[in-house]
Amino acid sequence: MDNLPSAEESDHMDQTSPSGRAPVTDWSTDFDHTTAAYAAAAPDIWEQLRDACPVARTERFGGAWLPTRHEDVSRIAKDTKNFTSRSVVVSDWRTDAPAGIGYAPPITSDPPFHTIARSFLLPAFSPAAVQKLRGDTERICDELIDKLLSPADPFIDAASGYAQHIPVRVIAQMLGVPESDGEIFRGFIHRIMEEPGQHHVEPEETMWSYLGGVVTDHREHPRDDLIGYLMSCEINGRPLIDDHVIGTVALLLIAGIDTTWSAIGAALWHLATHPEHQRALRDGTADLPTAVEELLRFYAPVTMARLVAEPVEVGNARMEPEDWVLLSFPAANRDPAAFDRADQVVLDRASNRHLAFGLGIHRCVGSNLARMELTVALERWLDRMPPVSVADPEGVRWSTGQVRGPRALPLRLEIP
Repeated sequence: MDNLPSAEESDHMDQTSPSGRAPVTDWSTDFDHTTAAYAAAAPDIWEQLRDACPVARTERFGGAWLPTRHEDVSRIAKDTKNFTSRSVVVSDWRTDAPAGIGYAPPITSDPPFHTIARSFLLPAFSPAAVQKLRGDTERICDELIDKLLSPADPFIDAASGYAQHIPVRVIAQMLGVPESDGEIFRGFIHRIMEEPGQHHVEPEETMWSYLGGVVTDHREHPRDDLIGYLMSCEINGRPLIDDHVIGTVALLLIAGIDTTWSAIGAALWHLATHPEHQRALRDGTADLPTAVEELLRFYAPVTMARLVAEPVEVGNARMEPEDWVLLSFPAANRDPAAFDRADQVVLDRASNRHLAFGLGIHRCVGSNLARMELTVALERWLDRMPPVSVADPEGVRWSTGQVRGPRALPLRLEIP
């Protein structure tokens, strides 16, 4: 049960050839979530598909489906019999990783191995463990804000200058890897999540190779961090094999960085484009923790994927084994059948059972950390930064792929 794919097999995560796909002609029958057009207009596309399909189909990626209703997304997320999690990033390639385990446990694992793999991570992401990271997170945010304010330039990029650095530095501390490797992490995320299957990289440039070196260094120089902890874990009295450790760390890098910086960036974009909400949070007439949950609902960054395991029908769509299914939690969060005023940000929304962190056995194990980072990032921003507005609407760029958030966010500081 603890056998995982070799490093060579798992390099397929980010070592695939360019696809050369044609432009999309009809989102309901030919969607492509890796295009800039989808990234820029995703909420409008979800609404269109929800009314028209509600489960879109594409022959790209070897065949994939995109359900947009809360009901359908929830059903699939909870169904581990008809849908396997052995691969969660849609591309032209389907993993050879063993069913039930996958290449990045626990997110690519099915029951019963999923329970074992997930249990190793729960202590590190408990509320108490996350609370210990709050002080460092505040310090990181303050250091980034100092840099943004020091040139006295009213024009900044809140994505590349703030949002994208916070989770990188926090997760680097947890894993015991250099914060200076942040640019390397961003390169992995770009290839794997934003443009899957569109880049060829040499084996030594893959994330798997990088993390293999990190694990080797930890073995030679033991230390008390999350990687060291994982290397001490056992299954049936045997230490986790390196591929398990590397796969789990790869998951934490991707899931712990891209998703959170996207949520932070989207929240800052919202405040910059909704001055009434920015004022309400600054003057305390709106409650920040409540607002954070609503911003997570409305700008949920993550779309997971499943592979069909058994023939199944969802929303009048007949799905066959090895078809991809995109679990668009962001689309589900904007379904008017599930949320009142679903198409609006309601800062004081009292009842908010959103799916920003997923649903079912794979609900995000790092939700406590992500929520803390988002809250602290907004607290420090609202406390120390002057009011902001979007400096160049045409310059705002949203990421492609399965994690959606601003990659470029040009803002103007309203300095008196």
